Amino acid sequence: MLIINVKDDESIDRALKRYKRKFQMTGVVNELRRRKNFEKPSVSRRNEILNAEYRLKKFGSVGQ
Repeated sequence: MLIINVKDDESIDRALKRYKRKFQMTGVVNELRRRKNFEKPSVSRRNEILNAEYRLKKFGSVGQ
């Protein structure tokens, strides 16, 4: 549970902004999205390889 202490001279909008930033940094939403649809490790590894090949083809290697 996130706790945000609102200071006396701080507006509620500013405190809400701090809460949203802190919540986003915890990664809860990203974890929920990742767990929503299970992906086999072999499929995720295959996607990593395909993405790497695409990046190399589109952008070239970094060392050149």
